[in-house]
Formats: sequence, structure tokens, C-alpha cells
Amino acid sequence: KPLILAGEKAGGQLMWTTEVENYPGFPDGILGPKLMEDMRKQAEKFGAEIENKDVTKVELMGKTKKIWVADKEYEARAVIVSTGARARMLNVGEEKLLGRGVSTCAVCDAAFFKDKITYVVGGGDAAMEEVMALKRQTKKVGLIYRGDKLRASKIMQEKVLGDKSVEVIWNSEVQGVEGEQKLEKIKVKDVKTGEETELPADGLFLAIGHLPETGLFKGVLELDKKGFLVTGKTGLPTQTSVEGVFGAGDVVDFRYRQAITAAGMGCMAALDVEKHLTGSVSGY
Repeated sequence: KPLILAGEKAGGQLMWTTEVENYPGFPDGILGPKLMEDMRKQAEKFGAEIENKDVTKVELMGKTKKIWVADKEYEARAVIVSTGARARMLNVGEEKLLGRGVSTCAVCDAAFFKDKITYVVGGGDAAMEEVMALKRQTKKVGLIYRGDKLRASKIMQEKVLGDKSVEVIWNSEVQGVEGEQKLEKIKVKDVKTGEETELPADGLFLAIGHLPETGLFKGVLELDKKGFLVTGKTGLPTQTSVEGVFGAGDVVDFRYRQAITAAGMGCMAALDVEKHLTGSVSGY
């Protein structure tokens, strides 16, 4: 009797993605939100109950696991933690302008910046995705990166660097933001020369990585130094430090972080749960 507590922001990071081109079975690609909608329907078809609610408290020791959503308590014989990750912030004061020029999702918000000046911070595939989403809508999009060589895959780099309309500001970091009611300017520092520049900006999009959503499990489950769940030490590959509690997806995976690897880990966790519940772990 599987219950999925999907959170108030159900669907995870794929809800913020445009076309997913590296998921098996979709030769022409598929939109991230559509992929998640189809996955949800498939889970419901096979008996999963899904509630878009945030878990507020857990007690995972012992044979019966307890999970709370506000004052409502749920009991389970096994738990899979797949809480994912959230966008990392610059911590230069941009939080005060979130939703007013500062965003962590160009795919979500690009339409609000039609004919505006925008910048993306980051050097990985996510940053390239943000740039591509913005260049279709905005008057100008620039890419700010602290190094001189992007981390993105070759094909994603080619899509951005091959577009002469995209301004790339190398070896630079955003040091601050300005604006009262909305973003007006960003302060950018050259990390090699120390020179600071103020750039007019209507939008600043952050694509500098993610932090695992494991705050609820600190002191309960073993985490690594970056805060990701540690698995595989207690008999089953996806089992956490507590028997009967398993981890899957970006809350565990700090290396690959792809839709297909998260789905694969979900399958692994489900099979490990079955082994755990039936007691057929030996020889596995």
C-alpha cells in the first residue's frame, strides 16, 4: 500500500526543465513537466496514493516508521527518501529580490523578461539550459562564470558559445545586487584583476548547483560532508544508516544528477524495499 508524499512543490527539478533529450524511449525528447505528469499517472495506475504535502517530522528507528504531515501521523514498514535537492544561492543579498528579478528557473520565468536584460550565473548544463530558455524571450542574455572553461557537456557548450548573441563574462563573480522594488543592477568582480563593474540588469538567474534536501534527516540518518544521504552500508545498496529506510535520486546522487539515474535509483530502492519486507536479503 504505497503512499507518496510528493511535497507541495511536486515533481522536483524536472518541473523546471524544458525538453529532456536523454531519457530513454523518447527519441524526439519530452518536456520535463510532461514526463513527470506521465510518471505520476503510471504510479497511480498501479496503486500508489499520492498527496502533495510536505513532511514535517520523522521517527525512523524501530520496525514501524512514523512520519508526520503537520498533526497527521502516518506509519510505514519501510520508507524511501527521495526529497531531491534545491538551488544553491550566491548569498550576496539576492534573496531579498527573489521573484522580483532574481530567479532560479529561467524555464519558469523567462516569459516575464520579454525584451529585458538578463544574466545567468553558472557553468554547467543547467546554466546552458537557462541561457537557451532566456535567449528566446529577452533582449539580451549574458553568462557569468568564475572560471575560464565551462563545466557543461560539449553539446550544451556548443549551443551557447556558438551563439554570438550571448555575452560570456569569464573569470567573474556576482558580488551584489541593487534594487528596491525589483532588480536594477548587479555588481560583478573580475576574480583575476579584482576590478568591479556595475551592470544594468532586469533579471539574474542562478544555476550554480544544488543542495540536498536533507534538513529533516540530520541527526536521524547518516549524511556525508556535503549533506547527501549515505547509502549501501547496511546490507542493501540503497539502504541508509537506518534499517528499513532507503534513499534514491538527487538526495543521494551528488555525481550524475540526471533524470534517468534518479529513475534507476528509484527502481533499485523499490526492489530493496521488497527484499527488506520479505526478509529475502541473504544471498542478494
